[in-house]
Amino acid sequence: MHDKISLKEKIGYGLGDAASSMFWKIFSMYLLFFYTDVFGLAPAVVGTMFLITRIWDSCFDPIVGIIADRTKTKWGKFRPYLLWVAIPFAVIGVLTFYTPDFDEKGKIIYAYVTYSLMMMIYSLINVPYASLLGVMSSDRKDRNTLSSYRMVFAFGGSLLALWLIEPLVNYFGGSLNSKTGWLATIIVFGVITTAFFWACFFFTKERVKPIENEQSNLKEDLKDLLKNKPWWILLGAGIGTLVFNSIRDGAAVYYFKYYVSSAVNFDFSLFGTDFHMTPTSIYLVLGQAANIIGVIIATPIANKMGKKNTFFGAMAIASILSLAFYFFGKEDVLLIMSFQVLISICAGCIFPLIWSMYADSADYSEWKQGRRATGLVFSASSMSQKFGWTIGGAGTGWLLGYYGFQANVEQTAVTQNGIQLMLSILPAIAAAISVAFILFYPLSEEKLQTIEQDLNEKRDQTK
Repeated sequence: MHDKISLKEKIGYGLGDAASSMFWKIFSMYLLFFYTDVFGLAPAVVGTMFLITRIWDSCFDPIVGIIADRTKTKWGKFRPYLLWVAIPFAVIGVLTFYTPDFDEKGKIIYAYVTYSLMMMIYSLINVPYASLLGVMSSDRKDRNTLSSYRMVFAFGGSLLALWLIEPLVNYFGGSLNSKTGWLATIIVFGVITTAFFWACFFFTKERVKPIENEQSNLKEDLKDLLKNKPWWILLGAGIGTLVFNSIRDGAAVYYFKYYVSSAVNFDFSLFGTDFHMTPTSIYLVLGQAANIIGVIIATPIANKMGKKNTFFGAMAIASILSLAFYFFGKEDVLLIMSFQVLISICAGCIFPLIWSMYADSADYSEWKQGRRATGLVFSASSMSQKFGWTIGGAGTGWLLGYYGFQANVEQTAVTQNGIQLMLSILPAIAAAISVAFILFYPLSEEKLQTIEQDLNEKRDQTK
């Protein structure tokens, strides 16, 4: 439990989230666009689909956590899922971006089935992966470090995906509306994600074991979870944070295609092939690069100020900056890009903190109740992602429909203003909700130190 965590293991752990974040970011930024402008569905239909499928999937996350907690293999509880589910993850991801030659009803059914399967497969690999943080080390600073590595690699994977997605789609298909281009591009990313998940499996190790006299009982585990106040607060704060991100992410492609409408491109070469990046890609890549900066600075700031204070400050600033974003005109490209960087730095600070805080809430539950259910506690992280993404994704689709959006035509002033709101005022409100929740988070750094010492003493006594 006190083994030193090597650089190789930190990198291996990070590669796991690099893999899942590639698809997560593609889904966040481009899936709604793919369904409306390529697949051919109405935005309100897609919004409703997001709501229905993601609510079920959010409820599926705790089931995965419960199963993972009771998994026993020579590799541990959580690592085996990285090995078992990597290939299904890639295959279903490819099928999600395949456009069958069906009528509208057939396409809707196909989208519901493939997207639902994708989200369930995502849970099957991501909940155990998230839980792995809680059993790699019991040291709070180690967890902060591992969480930072995770987030650096997560945003690095997202950065790679957003840097290459449009150039690859254009390369394979000739335009962003190409069905063939999307399918070939997702196959490329599927191969990459499989390799990264397997590297995470082989490079990491589970160290933290439950106290030996603990008895596994699902009913008691659920009771303990319901009594875990920090868990509930993090759930609310996490939902607010993900709504903040998902609305901004989901509307970004529309913002540039139908509002800013800049034709300036950035050209570059890769492996002897010429590609070009649109303003949309530049905006998204800048955001991911700024997220990485936020991740890097989060740990030293949190070690000095505490996780709660760092979380509060970052989301409060993000809310204020998002409000200002509303007042930018379509010609203010420099300001748009600059504020994207500033907002994304703040958002980047949050993610390593919240994952580390989930690990702390698992320790709190064990300290308070004398029982540990890491997978169940960590499934709250995935649940908050899915609920936040559900609200943000469904809301984006519905709002586009409400404001009169029609794919691949010039938008009215009302529609353009609605798209502006989805990049500014609405995310600001979601960020403010997250700030309100985190105000009530009870685990101070002093409290966490006491919990860590008490649990280590109990584990030493039962050896």
